[in-house]
Amino acid sequence: MSEDQKILRMPAEQKYLKELEYLESIDSAVKPFSWRLSPKVVRAFVLGASPNEKYDYKIEQKWYGDPAIVERAIVTLASDRGLLLIGAPGTGKSWLAELLSAAISSNSTYVVQGTAGTTEDHIKYSWNVAMVIAEGQSMESLIPSPIMTSMTHGYLGRFEELTRCSSDVQDSLISILSEKYIAIPELKKENVIFAQPGFNIIATANSRDRGVNDLSSALKRRFNFVHIPIVTNKKMEKEIIEFRTKDLINRHGFDVEIPPSLLDILLQTFSDLREANLTASSDDQKLEASLSTAEQIGVLEDSILNGSYFGTNKIEPGFLARSLIGTLVRRVPEDVSVMNKFWFDVVEKHSKDKKGEWKDFFDGGVKTMELYKK
Repeated sequence: MSEDQKILRMPAEQKYLKELEYLESIDSAVKPFSWRLSPKVVRAFVLGASPNEKYDYKIEQKWYGDPAIVERAIVTLASDRGLLLIGAPGTGKSWLAELLSAAISSNSTYVVQGTAGTTEDHIKYSWNVAMVIAEGQSMESLIPSPIMTSMTHGYLGRFEELTRCSSDVQDSLISILSEKYIAIPELKKENVIFAQPGFNIIATANSRDRGVNDLSSALKRRFNFVHIPIVTNKKMEKEIIEFRTKDLINRHGFDVEIPPSLLDILLQTFSDLREANLTASSDDQKLEASLSTAEQIGVLEDSILNGSYFGTNKIEPGFLARSLIGTLVRRVPEDVSVMNKFWFDVVEKHSKDKKGEWKDFFDGGVKTMELYKK
């Protein structure tokens, strides 16, 4: 087993190390602050190199979406404001934040995960209690947060799910974003940590959480908002699913082809489910799941693993149906009722019109839903 295989999920700066080293070696453009790459080359790293750029090394596309979103994000990070990526679940906010951090700072791991339990200590600093008892408070006994560490190195710090944190915790970012330092009042000397050039914050927020813990107007002024829409283009969504699923499956050492016909079934089913959710008259008639691209990737990965471990080493329509229902049915009996109605109203119609794999997909779903009725 190689060193790379000993890591369950490699951060982007390690996964694409050769690309980054190559781009850095040929990048002679002006770079903001301590950035590893210039803005144009950061864009090429994230979106892939176009034929006109004539690189000697293949730079693959890693994030799929409107290039203007990436460009505005890059410009924001070179400015005095923080970057807030906001959108529905599964739109690639965190992945884009990771890629930008890898390209700009060579490190995407300075991350604070926002939850209801996140405190100001997670954003600023805490103390090694044993050392404080033995020697008192000092810089040696201080435990810096990922944000403080990114400040001292002039790197990008990441804050995931900002709106999941309480308002007072969110507001601890205000002074960091505006003053660019963290004061440590417990210390008499060396009690201010100043941000080095290049430091900034990329935060993400789930648009479904709007109203949970809204940002204060003071904090909003310190962020540039970049909205990432749900992917509605089937061709682009297909490319995203294939790219991310193959990446996930490679961790298991499997070499499984994704049949285009089954991928089309998955895309069509999710499209039909989204339409059904839009036309539903009440929440009880909607699935709780967000029906995102990320959930499609999860369904496909699950069905590939099912086929590899318990099937014929290939994706089968029945496994795909079982994975889809198992992923999307969360509330019992509400989601079971919604999915059952959808299956016999929509999927059965496709199975009668198109037959073949659609018929096997329909039958696999019927068998799966029978399990929920027992």
